[in-house]
Amino acid sequence: MAAASPNSPVRIVVIGDKGTGKSSLIVAAATDSFPPNVPPVLPDTKLPFQFFPDGIPVTIVDTSSRPEDKGMVAEELKLADAVVLTYDCDRPETLERLSTYWLPELRLLEVKVPIIVAGCKLDLRDDNSPVVLEEVMAPIMHQFREIETCIECSALKQLQAQEVFYYAQKTVIHPTAPLFDQETQTLKPRCVRALKRIFILCDHDKDGALSEAELNAFQVKCFHAPLQPSEVDGVKRVVQEKLPEGVNEVGLTLTGFLFLHALFIEKGRLETTWTVLRKFGYNNDIRLADELLPPSLFKRAPDQSVELTDVAIEFLKGKYMLFDADGDNNLKPQEIEDLFSTAPESPWKEAPYEGAAEKTALGGLSSDSFLSLWSLMTLLEPARSVEYLIYIGFQGDPSSAIRFTRKRLLDRKKKQCERKVVQCFVFGPNSAGKSALLNCFLGRSYADNTESTTDERYAVNVVDETKSAKKTLVMREIPADGAHGILSSKESLAACDIAVFVYDSSDESSWKRASELLVEVANHGEATGYEVPCLMVSAKDDIVSSQIPIQDSTRVTQDMGIEPPVSISSKLGDFNNLFGKIVTAAQHPHLNIPETEAGKSRRHYNRLINRSLLSVSIGAAAVVVGLAAYRVYAARKSASA
Repeated sequence: MAAASPNSPVRIVVIGDKGTGKSSLIVAAATDSFPPNVPPVLPDTKLPFQFFPDGIPVTIVDTSSRPEDKGMVAEELKLADAVVLTYDCDRPETLERLSTYWLPELRLLEVKVPIIVAGCKLDLRDDNSPVVLEEVMAPIMHQFREIETCIECSALKQLQAQEVFYYAQKTVIHPTAPLFDQETQTLKPRCVRALKRIFILCDHDKDGALSEAELNAFQVKCFHAPLQPSEVDGVKRVVQEKLPEGVNEVGLTLTGFLFLHALFIEKGRLETTWTVLRKFGYNNDIRLADELLPPSLFKRAPDQSVELTDVAIEFLKGKYMLFDADGDNNLKPQEIEDLFSTAPESPWKEAPYEGAAEKTALGGLSSDSFLSLWSLMTLLEPARSVEYLIYIGFQGDPSSAIRFTRKRLLDRKKKQCERKVVQCFVFGPNSAGKSALLNCFLGRSYADNTESTTDERYAVNVVDETKSAKKTLVMREIPADGAHGILSSKESLAACDIAVFVYDSSDESSWKRASELLVEVANHGEATGYEVPCLMVSAKDDIVSSQIPIQDSTRVTQDMGIEPPVSISSKLGDFNNLFGKIVTAAQHPHLNIPETEAGKSRRHYNRLINRSLLSVSIGAAAVVVGLAAYRVYAARKSASA
């Protein structure tokens, strides 16, 4: 079960061998008393609301130790936020059972929540046989890193019974796992990245250190109280003694800031670091909390796109210039890593972003490619795009970073598309040249990129629509066997601005399949109302073309009311201005919409119906006029008589 949010109720499940004192421990913690007769298994016990300083509801679940109830216990463990595992201090065999049965069983059940080991009945231990808890538990804790802490207690003597559940609750609200690697005794990378972002936000003068004033502002924001001068000096002294580079003449450096948090965690003060993280909007996964990016912010119609606003684009241009230190219009891989060093991870290392933009000769990103990738992420995952804008320093209202485009249905009615980012679906059979087309779109040499792919992929680049205007074109390659899946959804074409159908001009079967795909897409658009402009692309123009595809393609495109195929050769680098034609066609969405025979029949039928209705209306109007004229005539005749 995932860690609970800071204000969620906490559910603690207590397990252990029979007779280890589970039920007595729960009663003692809840009532500050030791009843002589305790039932074998207690009903769920809710601790008083103000039991702990956090004031968060805590429910303790007792469990049976009987083998026949094992399944029921497993179900309870699946719902647990934390587990208290008990043993009897007076029975060594119950301690051994922790590592031979209980802890392996929890792993087998994939219970991934904090575990508190509680040694019960401390009052029964023989004082003549002293036991050092740390020495006894060290080997077990080394083997089972999921154990957060160990504590000995006595329900009878009211000794540390409540503390057991305090620690259990604390491990849920302030978990160690996201922050600290117990094995290496270091802060985890995501925690470091979040703290680095917080440090940069608090370093108002951007001099690389937190001055006394900046430290106090940070302290007030997080803990509602300033530090006294002596406390500031004390903090600096502690850091400087252990880590000289943690302090400079200005104040606390990033290294020192990170060191302090590692020290807090090592000393068990996880609530300090968690308080800081939560004040700056982080959740238990050390990502921005949902409250900062509510789903309602990104709600839109299926045929609306999301684009970056001018405000966000200007911010990104500034970031590019800042991290492109040598100003060579080449953001190197390491500079990209530095840019995202305050985010949980770099978002562009995996599909669909890895390899989706044109690289410079040095393997970096130009300014256009950098902005193109952001446009792609905004189109596909607007919430993630805004989230990462915030990680790298965007401090405006999140809603000011994005805009929703007009609905595509309205674009067709107005006969114009105002989108700055155009999405093109690329259909075609295997070996038609789709992958080569996308590779060349990204400026890759045909000789170095002859491999094809059967996976869906994206390519994004800037296209000059006119001398003064640029559009970002997103090309989405649909695998040959993926068209059926795409068209199985009613809204599958809603996000598409234009569809391109690529076929091998030397292969009759390739043309046949491409034309079938065109008809399928046209049928889907007519049936759902999400009609899209379409273009046919005759690829491999460097090879002798088959006459049948040439003749058929001309006839089919004419019959369906779209432009004739555009001939290209990826091998020769001759694209016949294809990418410009794609953007132009998308900008005029009422044109190049294919019409099937069924569509024509429906349209013809509708025209006939409309004409019939019009004729009936005219006939009815004539009758009404005739009756009115007759009544006037009759009235006049009667008057003259």
